[in-house]
Amino acid sequence: LLGAGGEEEEKEKEKEKKEKKEKKNKKQDGTVENRNKAKAQDGAAMEMQPLKSEEGGDEAKEKKSHMPKKEKSVLQGKLTKLAVQIGKAGLIASALTVIILVLYFVINTFWIQKQPWLTECTPVYIQYFVKFFIIGVTVLVVAVPEGLPLAVTISLAYSVKKMMYDNNLVRHLDACETMGNATAICSDKTGTLTMNRMTVVQVYIGGKHYKKLPVPEDINERTLDLLVTGIAVNSGYTSKILSPEKEGGLPRHVGNKTECALLGFVFDLGRDYQAIRNDVPEEKLFKVYTFNSVRKSMSTVLKNYDGTYQMFSKGASEILLKKCYKILNANGEANVFRPRDRDDMVKKVIEPMASEGLRTICLAFRNFPAGEPEPDWENENEIITGLTCIGVVGIEDPVRPEVPEAIRKCQRAGITVRMVTGDNINTARAIATKCGILIPGDDFLCLEGKEFNRRIRNEKGEIEQERIDKLWPKLRVLARSSPTDKHTLVKGIIDSTVYEQRQVVAVTGDGTNDGPALKKADVGFAMGIAGTDVAKEASDIILTDDNFSSIVKAVMWGRNVYDSISKFLQFQLTVNIVAVIVAFTGACFTQDSPLKAVQMLWVNLIMDTFASLALATEPPTEALLLRKPYGRNKPLISRTMMKNILGQAVYQLTVIFTLLFCGEKIFNIDSGRNAPLKAPPSEHYTIIFNTFVMMTLFNEINARKIHGERNVFEGIFNNVIFCSIVIGTVVVQVIIVQFGGKPFSCTALTIDQWLWCIFIGMGTLLWGQVISTIPTSRLKFLKEAGHGTQKEEIPEEELAEDVEEIDYGERELRRGQILWFRGLNRIQTQIRVVNAFRSSLYEGLEKPESRSSIHNFMTHPEFRIEDSETNIPLIDDTDAEDDAPTKRSCTPPPSPNKNNNAVDTGVHLKIETSKSATSLSPGSPLHSLETSL
Repeated sequence: LLGAGGEEEEKEKEKEKKEKKEKKNKKQDGTVENRNKAKAQDGAAMEMQPLKSEEGGDEAKEKKSHMPKKEKSVLQGKLTKLAVQIGKAGLIASALTVIILVLYFVINTFWIQKQPWLTECTPVYIQYFVKFFIIGVTVLVVAVPEGLPLAVTISLAYSVKKMMYDNNLVRHLDACETMGNATAICSDKTGTLTMNRMTVVQVYIGGKHYKKLPVPEDINERTLDLLVTGIAVNSGYTSKILSPEKEGGLPRHVGNKTECALLGFVFDLGRDYQAIRNDVPEEKLFKVYTFNSVRKSMSTVLKNYDGTYQMFSKGASEILLKKCYKILNANGEANVFRPRDRDDMVKKVIEPMASEGLRTICLAFRNFPAGEPEPDWENENEIITGLTCIGVVGIEDPVRPEVPEAIRKCQRAGITVRMVTGDNINTARAIATKCGILIPGDDFLCLEGKEFNRRIRNEKGEIEQERIDKLWPKLRVLARSSPTDKHTLVKGIIDSTVYEQRQVVAVTGDGTNDGPALKKADVGFAMGIAGTDVAKEASDIILTDDNFSSIVKAVMWGRNVYDSISKFLQFQLTVNIVAVIVAFTGACFTQDSPLKAVQMLWVNLIMDTFASLALATEPPTEALLLRKPYGRNKPLISRTMMKNILGQAVYQLTVIFTLLFCGEKIFNIDSGRNAPLKAPPSEHYTIIFNTFVMMTLFNEINARKIHGERNVFEGIFNNVIFCSIVIGTVVVQVIIVQFGGKPFSCTALTIDQWLWCIFIGMGTLLWGQVISTIPTSRLKFLKEAGHGTQKEEIPEEELAEDVEEIDYGERELRRGQILWFRGLNRIQTQIRVVNAFRSSLYEGLEKPESRSSIHNFMTHPEFRIEDSETNIPLIDDTDAEDDAPTKRSCTPPPSPNKNNNAVDTGVHLKIETSKSATSLSPGSPLHSLETSL
């Protein structure tokens, strides 16, 4: 086996050499240009190598080696850059500290005091140098913000855990932070903005339009019996209303939502549909014409005991009313229903209902008398005619009660909400108005998928970014849209350069076809209840309750993560500046650091680990939604934060230097300056250390507010972790000072000294109020820090790699789809050749011997080629959101290239099954082409 393996390896190497030569030859001809053109076209029509082929395998390996590294999140990029800058400053400070300490010691000892270098004193000198080195290392440790990654991780992990309680299951940690910068949300309608719980809210029956549901006494008894029987029998028996799972909850709707709404209407009229179904079980139904998207109606025929037949129909009102010639009046009698009456009814009843976002359903029946001959039940068009209208009901999918307020919060927070739905334009516009997405009087756009495609494509059918840029800023509702339209819109908004800040887009989706859009979006939200596994896999966050208000909570948590990091930075940088300057200045003037190595490491522990835990676990507040998104280039440290950092540093440095040089006089104690090497800890330096820690702790409370708010105690008791950490730190500090002894370079302090330390520490709170009164705009010298990475800072090599990278949405397309796109591209090219040379080139071709090839599907449908005008693939007018099981069972399977952009080049194929199967002669050039393919 090993030998055979060796021979195979040699053969593979020879093959690889040959393939490389072939590739070089291929590059010389024009095929590469054609492929590049195909790749450049927007949409999914792209040329790719055959799957599992040797050449394709090599290219896959090359692509893997050239794949760009995973892009860092915005926050990670800013933090990395800031940490490097602080680290460099700390390194310089620590190096200067060591150099100054060593030079001061050498010059003072050997130059000024003119002491000789004694061999027996060498260990003492080495001890001094080690002490100086330890101080330098300590300054470096304190200066480098190693707590930053910890703060980010803690903040994200804490937020993710808490977001679970707000019905947000976060799959990718970065999504939590990105959601805080979101500027646009493209949301579904059904189930997200609405309750996905269809309900009858208006009725036209007995010649009267009821804006609210009528009571049973208002309806004639005969009309009521026909209405209830028609609804109970002429519905899928799988559709039913069950009792609520929890006490006090709403009844459960099982099956088709529209049919459940009608069954609920029966309950509202005080009748029981199940009793009728028990009398007429499903097997006793004589004939059922199931719902489909062409006739948009469903009919059921019952056979009575006397041999007569009765049929009940329901369907789209504008279609079914055309088949009605009578209508029941208030007394339950059938009146003639003329075309003029129908037009009046459409204007006065149906259009007002539709304008309010209601789906109108017409209910009708027909009796087949005993004397007439039995009709041809297979001739559906003859059966479903001559109907008598019982009434028209208006069905609404009510808006979730919390959605309008959630959308108002989004708009106040600078986030634009757009509705992308498969429902019709009138319903979508009405729901959008109720939600607050559309505000009457504002200049916003509502488009259907067809119109949207027409506007964004040029004469060749290609999508142009400039056309999208003219549309999307005003677009608020996209109705009758396909998943491809959603992906196009999301891609267009993200790639847009209309505004200075790049748009950060969040998208909701539930279907398999939403995968590319969810992947393309900055944050993809999948529906936890209605969503498919593919949608969930492509998403970043799963909404476990399918509710739009949960997205708003995700925005709050995302912004809270950003603010938590900023709070931690404001606190840490204050301690950094003070500790480094104190150590550096102390080394220059006293040849020793007032803060010892162990003490500074304790301070570092407080400000890194504990502070990151305390400040990163602050719960979000509604105030976070009162500001605009920060954007990708907003610095982490604003001018207000810089004012707070420098202001607090000035106060703390003033206090420490006052205590350092005058502390022994103020407290009437021995001075700790210029102490010998092995001297015991002094009260003087212990007070300095204790005061510094107290100021740091009280400044941690100040750091809770970063936008100049005055009340720093607001909501402090809502964060139990923060309170417990502050109290715990005070307790440990007391133990260190009172019982730490020589290891911590501390000596026990009296009660008076402790009270003075606490009082001076509390001064940071008062000083914070003074800083807040100073307007930031007056302090022109303040600068921001922690900007994001600019475009010019990205290496050119990475940019070159990104050009060749396949779009994320396209990468999600299944292999089968890719083959379809390749095949269609080639068919287009070859069909042009067929059209150009049909008369001359294909004359006299041999007829194929057999027509039983794999292409002989759907009884040889005829492909009609329309090359005269540009045809753009658009979705049909069927309701994409209607999930009727009957509809699924009757509708023919969709073409695999239903949402395919491959026909954008101007060639449009239509399948016509209505023509004769023999119309495509076996000798035709197109058939030869089909067989050869």
